[in-house]
Amino acid sequence: MAQPITASELHGRDDLPDWRALLRRMEATFRAPDFPAAARFVESVAAAAEAAGHHPDLDLRYPARVHVVLVTHDTGGLTDADAELAGTISRLAAEAGLTSEPQAARAVEVAIDALDIDAVRPFWRAVLAYEDEPTPEGEQVVAVVDPQRIGPPVWFQQMDAPRPQRNRIHIDVTVPHDVAEQRVADAVAAGGRVVSDAAARAFWVLADPEGNEACVCTWQDRD
Repeated sequence: MAQPITASELHGRDDLPDWRALLRRMEATFRAPDFPAAARFVESVAAAAEAAGHHPDLDLRYPARVHVVLVTHDTGGLTDADAELAGTISRLAAEAGLTSEPQAARAVEVAIDALDIDAVRPFWRAVLAYEDEPTPEGEQVVAVVDPQRIGPPVWFQQMDAPRPQRNRIHIDVTVPHDVAEQRVADAVAAGGRVVSDAAARAFWVLADPEGNEACVCTWQDRD
């Protein structure tokens, strides 16, 4: 049974200098000599992960950078299984001549102020095609996450007073043209409203029950 570890415990170790704790996970970035070497490194990490029965998210980007994210999905946090696999990955990177870039790690969240989180959250879950963040039983769900673990999480901060002015920041959600109308309908069914469809099919302006806005966008009607 994997044992939980904290960010403090992770950074108190001296055997994982390549890794940084971010948002209940640990991340590392490695630069390879060239793109084929980076791809071979990804293959070696995949083999090691399969042997360990513990699998990271791997992101290979041109020209030759590999980003690795480790988290124990069953617990939604870090465990000693992550730390063990992290050590193996660092060893594979060193053997392959990759350079560690620990300070390149970063995580982005979108924060939305809300008076009634439970009323607002379904709109954002629908418009983004996200899912509720796993939360201990009995605790309020305060975030939605990308099931593919690609887009940033969206979390909801409890407000104690309304802000009646129009928000100055909104989220553009660009989707395939053949799912846009259904995405708009799903967002409306989840408690949202259409602020404007004057620019459809290029984009629809939507708002959640408290007026926070998102645009569902496509490539269409932009020429």
